[in-house]
Amino acid sequence: MQSTALTARRRRRELDELTAETVDLLVVGGGVTGTGVALDAAARGLSVALVEAHDLAWGTSRWSSKLAHGGLRYLATGDVGVARESARERHVLMTRTAPHLVRALPQVLPLTPGTGRRRGLTVGIGFGLGDLLRRDAGTSSLVLPGPRLARPGEVARLVPAVARERLHGAWIAHDGQLVDDARLVVALARTAAGRGAKILTRVRAVDLRADGATLEDALTGATLTVRARVVVNATGVWAGTVDPSVRLRPSRGTHVVVPAARLGSPTGALMVPVPGSGSRYVFALPGQLGRVVIGLTDEEAPGPVPDVPVATQAEIDFLLETVSGVLARPLLPDDVVGTFAGLRPLVDTAGSSDGPSADVSRKHLVEVSPSTGAVNVLGGKLTTYRTMAEDAVDLAVKHAGLTAGPCWTTALPLVGAPPLVGPGGTGVSTSSTSGTGSTSGTGGGLPDSLVARYGNEAAEVLAAAVLPGSASAVGQGIAGTAHLDITRAEIEWAATHEGALDADDVLDRRTRIGLVPADRAAVRDVVEELVADALKWL
Repeated sequence: MQSTALTARRRRRELDELTAETVDLLVVGGGVTGTGVALDAAARGLSVALVEAHDLAWGTSRWSSKLAHGGLRYLATGDVGVARESARERHVLMTRTAPHLVRALPQVLPLTPGTGRRRGLTVGIGFGLGDLLRRDAGTSSLVLPGPRLARPGEVARLVPAVARERLHGAWIAHDGQLVDDARLVVALARTAAGRGAKILTRVRAVDLRADGATLEDALTGATLTVRARVVVNATGVWAGTVDPSVRLRPSRGTHVVVPAARLGSPTGALMVPVPGSGSRYVFALPGQLGRVVIGLTDEEAPGPVPDVPVATQAEIDFLLETVSGVLARPLLPDDVVGTFAGLRPLVDTAGSSDGPSADVSRKHLVEVSPSTGAVNVLGGKLTTYRTMAEDAVDLAVKHAGLTAGPCWTTALPLVGAPPLVGPGGTGVSTSSTSGTGSTSGTGGGLPDSLVARYGNEAAEVLAAAVLPGSASAVGQGIAGTAHLDITRAEIEWAATHEGALDADDVLDRRTRIGLVPADRAAVRDVVEELVADALKWL
């Protein structure tokens, strides 16, 4: 095992080494799929290099709803295979590989006269089918409780902002929620690095071939040639720009961010049916840093792929209007403190362009490109990244005639996860993602928020810090930042262990402070200073 720390010094060294060797597997793309592929291959004993043009989780992997969900929606559309796969991969995340990053989240669907008896019955049946998937996956009810009906009082405790007038109760079902999607990607990358994979950000593949690629170092402008026995294209929604044979049908998912206090600081997710749809819902999801994320849309996004997708005003209005239908006080545009949007890399298969993107299957596709000779891994979704990676490495090994061990990533804990205990795994972490900053008995007196983000590494994050005031909040002394429970030690750790090369990496991906522009602006100077000081030794 090597060190899992990703640093600027390590990047420079490994980039130099890459010019003098031939790696078994070159992975292009540093999102959840690419880092998953790198980990799977490295764990099988293959030599691996991953290159990412920007930063880890720079693309779609940071714009999700941050759910590790069991695929209930796909049952409604008849995609049983994807639903079952989702439930099984959720089980792996919550009980074996990343229980420190995922918690059980109660989802509340209010029942009012407007819901209608038929809709209420349909939802109950759907939740029941979803629970069958949970059982089929082997997930204990201690990890994910089964669905049930709740009284109005319990609904009000979980989601205080719900209108109580004419509230009959609610269906409550549980699903998995990531503390953060980008944090999962970083954990995958570091775990892969610990098994020898070279993780190289700010390195663009400008020419992809079956036996390697020409790379460009964005920091120096230098170009180099890397030789590989097989190449995996895991660039997600940008796969078609790398390989002209790829046909994708991008779909935009938009979210808005509101202060948690505006909805009464909920501890459960609010689930509101989209009018006219039998399978789509808008969710109001409590998250870290005193925020609630409301999403999501599913809109066609034809044309050139933007570096950073932008939410449209119509989508924002749709989300606010839909959620406000069950609130005591409607949400207004002034309540929105941030927005974000991501593009789903849906595979454009025969007949898929005939209907709305919401109905396009989320099943992934792994195939050898007829134009580049690389292995393309396309489609899929965040929860099923591990299966996508396994299929991609299986095909890459077969295609290149490599000698490799079997896949064992279902039993490989990511950095920060507790060690596996028996065949059932560890169970879900009890740490909260609500960002309360309170202490936890399981965290040895550490703040819950720190344990939720770093798991078993939480104490080390604080102990490894050398810059002054490491335990204090990054916004200490700055007005309007009391909800930001990010410590100065976490900023330093991002640079010394998580591959952050500048303040933007920290603000926008390692901590997610940047999801709210006002928060980003408030602490940017402090973060820039901390990152610069940390990088002096790297």
